[in-house]
Amino acid sequence: MSDKHTIRFDPVDIEMEVGEDENILDAAFRQGIHLMHGCREGQCSACKSYVLDGEIQMERYSTFACNDAEVDEGYVLLCRSHAFSDCTIELLNFDEDELLGGVPIQDVQTRVTAIEAMTRDIVSLRLTAVQPASYEFKPGQYADITIPGTDEHRSFSMASTQSTPGEVEFLIKKYPGGRFAALLDDGLAVGDRVDITGPYGSFTLKDAHVLPVVCIGGGAGMAPILSLLKHLNETGSTRPVRFYYGARTPDDVFYVDLITSLGEKLRDFEFTVCLSESMPEDPTSLGFRAEPGNVTDVVARHEEALAKAEVYLCGPPPMVDAALVFLDQQGVPADQVFYDSFTSPLTAD
Repeated sequence: MSDKHTIRFDPVDIEMEVGEDENILDAAFRQGIHLMHGCREGQCSACKSYVLDGEIQMERYSTFACNDAEVDEGYVLLCRSHAFSDCTIELLNFDEDELLGGVPIQDVQTRVTAIEAMTRDIVSLRLTAVQPASYEFKPGQYADITIPGTDEHRSFSMASTQSTPGEVEFLIKKYPGGRFAALLDDGLAVGDRVDITGPYGSFTLKDAHVLPVVCIGGGAGMAPILSLLKHLNETGSTRPVRFYYGARTPDDVFYVDLITSLGEKLRDFEFTVCLSESMPEDPTSLGFRAEPGNVTDVVARHEEALAKAEVYLCGPPPMVDAALVFLDQQGVPADQVFYDSFTSPLTAD
């Protein structure tokens, strides 16, 4: 058994215990403390914090998330950090409502109920909870899916909500050579057992807020945004909502009818597809509103008051990174921007 130490978090005055063999973020989850986080792979900076006192060492991480100068100064990524003494850590990003009030992490045994291709490289995977018979999460969060027969997992966002507590849908992008992608093509079948752990992530709606909502997504980033839209629909939200979805070609667009149906029940909703590579001569033939250009270019043409909106981003890292730079240039406060960047594991998939 490894030695244990006490971690104190400032400025929230919360203490917890951590073993030397577990990272600080996982130790927090185990004790019901929901710290801000994103990829949990050391590739984003959502859990970046500052060590005020104590000895902490980090496992392998991306220097894009925490560069050498920051590490020398005392910054760490909690998802890659191990404590080797009692420590005091300053949280740079935190949500006081979530810290001790998030949904508990659950281990759930499920069975596959459907596998359906949505586009040439995105698949809908639907699961039904078996043990326990339900899976609790907040709209916008994600889960770890264990690769059957291994100890490895991959992280995917839920596209569903608690309106179907025993059923959950994931939208998964297939990457060439990916282990999970191979299972979706030839390996998983209806009725197979799949184990999931979650929920994780801070990409959640703040229900008490009233600002307009601007969603920017791409690829499988459709999943958590769909979950958010369903939640807004189910709760009768009156907040204005804009959804900009980035795709290369019209063939990469899916769930248009579902999105349109959800939007019809919202007070003020617009859905715009941003096509970066292929735009037909007659856009009206598509059956949905589409404009040429990268998603940030289209958003810039339409949104003149982004600083007075909450922005939710999810998709490939290049899209999210470009959008974060764009939003900063537009003067959007950091606490009004929520994002998930679909990173790959540090080890090859």
